[in-house]
Amino acid sequence: MAVVLRLQRIGKRVQPHYRIVAIEKTSGPKAEPLEVIGHYNPKADKDKEKVVFNTEKLEYWQKNGAKPSETVASLIKRAEKAAKREEQSAKPAEQK
Repeated sequence: MAVVLRLQRIGKRVQPHYRIVAIEKTSGPKAEPLEVIGHYNPKADKDKEKVVFNTEKLEYWQKNGAKPSETVASLIKRAEKAAKREEQSAKPAEQK
């Protein structure tokens, strides 16, 4: 059973919204996922709101051999960068 992390569309025609799911590689686009890890809203204003995922579930699936798709891998990197920027902007405010 090869598991991949990929996007599954759930939005309306003009309101795209995606789930980040762990699913078998041979499953179709409407198949039942093994687990929902997070979601992606491309129309959100801030990067923090665009990509939201459960880090514990993500790490669990990656440790057990699940490969993220190219898009999901780029979204994970984007979310990590947004989190780092948020931490850095919060540090100077705390020091004052």
